[in-house]
Parts: sequence; structure tokens; C-alpha cells
Amino acid sequence: MPAPSPYADALAAIPVARHEVAVAGGVTAYWVYGPADAETTLVAVHGYRGEHHGLEPVVAFLGGIRVISPDLPGFGETAPLPDREHDLQAYADWLTQFVAAVAPGAVILGHSFGSIVVAAAVAGGLPTPRVILVNPIGAPALEGPRGILTRLAIFYYWAGAKLPRRLGDALLRNRLIVRVMSVSMAKTKDPELLAFVHDQHDTYFSRFSDRDVLHEGFLASVSNDVRAFAPRIAQPTLLIAAEKDDITPIEAERHLQTLFPDAELVEIAGVGHLIHYETPRAAAAAITRFLTPSADGTR
Repeated sequence: MPAPSPYADALAAIPVARHEVAVAGGVTAYWVYGPADAETTLVAVHGYRGEHHGLEPVVAFLGGIRVISPDLPGFGETAPLPDREHDLQAYADWLTQFVAAVAPGAVILGHSFGSIVVAAAVAGGLPTPRVILVNPIGAPALEGPRGILTRLAIFYYWAGAKLPRRLGDALLRNRLIVRVMSVSMAKTKDPELLAFVHDQHDTYFSRFSDRDVLHEGFLASVSNDVRAFAPRIAQPTLLIAAEKDDITPIEAERHLQTLFPDAELVEIAGVGHLIHYETPRAAAAAITRFLTPSADGTR
């Protein structure tokens, strides 16, 4: 039985519709939340192994903002990119084309691996007035507090790609391993919230199209980080970081802020790499404030 979502009531009050669009040689599935006549539109890019459902708890508290949330190619309901390796440049090109087709001029948000994709796309010329990065990958994964676990993950995804297809696919979708990943990232002590987090990973973490896409995406995620693109992002940028993030420690996030020409850092206490599940209200409050025009008209 699925664990109940603590954000279900708030999310139910927001209208949502599924759409598809042809971009980058394939078809991207995406969901539009909120009022069609909203003054602000935000495109939200999820993280590695996730899909659009993962950002819904944050969307639940972004009342009045139109949010467009696609599934990355090869994940959820979006098919892999045809005839192309799923490296960072491929994802950045896809995002640039997607935004141009669906929401030109929108604010762009990325979570986790999505933060790298967004940073690469914006640094490469994707037009946007503002950038929001949640749990940004601000340092190499191998240098994080759990570098050893990252090395184990590299072996895990390598084995999943090299084993006979049936065995490799079973390994990559193994529910026990998915649960270990979930436990390692969760920080909450609330049993109901923890059950929801685990249920989300059980339900959505294995909705990738095939092991090749998963391996290519993993290599893209551990071979890149936001630092390389930060100096070329001139737009006002909001970084929403977690004080207990095991993937990018808070000290690295503070350094990352200094690499942007114009960046603000919001630190959320008591949470790790799952801001979108454990503290979505705090994240949404920071986003809303960042996007609200100030009295002097500068924001």
C-alpha cells in the first residue's frame, strides 16, 4: 500500500495537465501545474533517476506560479534521445530546445543532476531571466563526504551495464539497493515522512528506459558539477542548499556561491540531499521570495 503524501492536500489544490512536445529528435512528456495566466513561469528539471513526480512537493507550495516539469530523456515517460549518447551536452541541448518550444523566457530550476543540466544549458546560451538550483552539485561527487559510496556506485552502474542484459537490468532495478540509496539520503526522523520518501523512491527511482541510458546519465552526473559553468551565468541565481547534504557538503556550496557573478545562497537546516521531499515548504518559500518583485522594481 502506498505511503500517504504529507503534501497531498496542497498539491490537489493546484491544477495539472500532461502534455507532449517534439524536441531534440524525440518526444518529451511534461506536466504543467498552476494557473495558465500566471505572471511567472518556471521550468523545473528533476535529478538523476528521478522524474517529474519528485518535484511535486515543492510545486505544492508554489501557488500562483506556473510550473512546467518535464521528464528527462530516458526517464519517466520520456523516451531516450535517438541516436545520441546521453552525456551532459546532450541534456543541455535538449533542455535548450525544450524551453524554446514550450516556455521561452521562463525561469529555470534544476535539482541535483538537474542543477548541472540547467547550469550547462544557461552557460551555453539558454535565455532565462533567473536561475534556481536546489541541492546543486557544487563539487565532484568523488570528493564529497561519501566518496567511497560514490566509488561503489560507479562499480554498481558499470556492472549493471556489463552484465547480460537481463541480469544487469535486474541489478539496477533491485528494490533492496534502491532502499539502501533512499536510507542513505534521508535525514528526517519523522516516521510518516520517511515512509513517504521511501515509497517515492520505490515507485519512481526505477522508471528509466534502459540500462544504457542509466549508465550514460550516471557518468554525466559524476563527471561534471556546477562549478565549471557558474562564472558564465550572469543571471541572478538562487542556490538552495542543505546543511547535511552528503553529496555536496555545505562548505562547498558556500564556495560555489562565490563563483557566480550574482548568486544568493539559502541554507536549510536538518536536511540532506532530499530538500524536495523533506523540506519542500522552505524551498518553495525561498523560491517565491526570489521571484517576487521588490518595492524598487529590481526583483
